[in-house]
Amino acid sequence: MQALIFRGESTKPLRAGQTLIMNKPWFVYLLLCDEKTFYVGITTDVKNRLYLHKTKQSFFTKKFSQIKIVYCEKYTTEKDAVNREKQLKGWSRAKKQMLIDGKLGINTCTELVEELS
Repeated sequence: MQALIFRGESTKPLRAGQTLIMNKPWFVYLLLCDEKTFYVGITTDVKNRLYLHKTKQSFFTKKFSQIKIVYCEKYTTEKDAVNREKQLKGWSRAKKQMLIDGKLGINTCTELVEELS
C-alpha cells in the first residue's frame, strides 16, 4: 500500500512506497459581466466556477444576466493567486482592459479562456 504525501506537508524526502501528489493549480480570472463590469476571482476549477457564476450560484455575480470569461492566469500556490487577485482588484477598468488585450501580463491561459467563452 502506498502512502500519499501532498506537496507542502513534509520537507523530508519520499521513502519507497510513497507517492507525491501535486497540488492543483490556482487560477485568477476576469469575467465581463453585462458587457460593462469586470469581476476578478480565484479558483482551482475554472470550468466549475464559471458554471456557478452563470447559473446565479455566486453571490457577487448573480445580478448579471450575461457573464463571459475574458482573462485567466495560472499559479502554483493559493497565496500567489490571492496576491494577484488583490492587485487586479485595485486596478482601474482601463488597466484591466489593457491586461485582457495582452498589453500587460505574461501568465495568460488563452486556450482555457477560448474554450470556456
